[in-house]
This record gives sequence, structure tokens and C-alpha cells, in this order.
Amino acid sequence: MARLPGGISASVQRLSYEPPEWEVAGLHLRRYTARDQEAAFNLHQECLLRVGVRPGDGVYYDDDFARIEEIYLRDRGEFLVGEVRGEMAALGGLRRVDAVTAEMVRLRVRPDLQGRGYGALLVTVLEQRAAELGYRVLRADTTVRQRAALALYRTFEWREVDRKVTGGTVTVYLEKRLDEGAPGEGAGPVR
Repeated sequence: MARLPGGISASVQRLSYEPPEWEVAGLHLRRYTARDQEAAFNLHQECLLRVGVRPGDGVYYDDDFARIEEIYLRDRGEFLVGEVRGEMAALGGLRRVDAVTAEMVRLRVRPDLQGRGYGALLVTVLEQRAAELGYRVLRADTTVRQRAALALYRTFEWREVDRKVTGGTVTVYLEKRLDEGAPGEGAGPVR
């Protein structure tokens, strides 16, 4: 069971292991395919614009979207998209840093669907995938403008390890050791 906002529990059903696929609370999570590129990129841009992160600010980057299969899927990572009623609603990825460390990146939930627990479900599933892929440490970064993302990481017991100012934007760097507790602890196991 996964915990959603308001203390609601939802059953997370794993539909497939390879390629990975889950269904929960109306969100269908699955591995990215090339046909998702445009919708994923558009969602990424929409979410960052909502919090004031823009191209040229020294924080914004998007060069990985044209190479998701190469950067994530072919290099011991993962990239998931979530759909609600057949439309792109969420996304998130794991990018390999080294043999034991992965970076959780691109956590995005469509603004009109935020507050439903989809971000927590993404973190839960991506933590599980990282453990399945053999990673012991997860890293992430977000900006202080992305308050919901910071709160989400803290809920999952990620710890802040650094802050840097770039172009007037404060970036917060976070880390979680997967070997100190079960992936997704606090949100319930993902099956």
C-alpha cells in the first residue's frame, strides 16, 4: 500500500517486471519509449516554467531529453512516464553516476494533477527500481523554488548534503542511502 495525501492508502499493482509497469490510483506508470519524447519534454518545460526555472538561468538544462534511451535506459538507469486516461501526467528517471550511485532526476507531475500523491508514487517506484538495479545511494537536486519537491524528498528521508547558488537560483542537493532502510519506506512497499 502507498500513502497518498490525506492519509489515503492505495494498492500499487505491478503489472510487469520487464519492461516495468505499475498501476495505482488512476496513474499508469511504464518505461519511456521514443514515442513519448515530445509529450515528456513538454511536461518537463511546463513544470519548470511554473516554478520560474527558465532556459539560460544556469540551472535549467534539457539536453538529455533527446537522448533518454542512451543516457538512462542503456546505461543501467530507468525513465518512467505516467499516464492518466492516456495522457502524459508524470515522469521521472534514474541516471547512473557510478557502480553504486544513481541520480533521481526529472520528477515532474502535470500541474493540474499535483496533490494527488503521484510524486510520492514516482519516488516510491524509482527508489525500488534503484534497489533492483543494484544501487545503494541515490542523489537528487532541486531548487528552493520547488517547495513541493523538497517536501517530498524530506518525507522519504532524503538528507540535504549541499546548496549552491547559480544565476540567482538556489539549488539543493540531496542524498539517500538505500541500504539504511527499505526503498520507499514511509510510503509502503511497491509490489
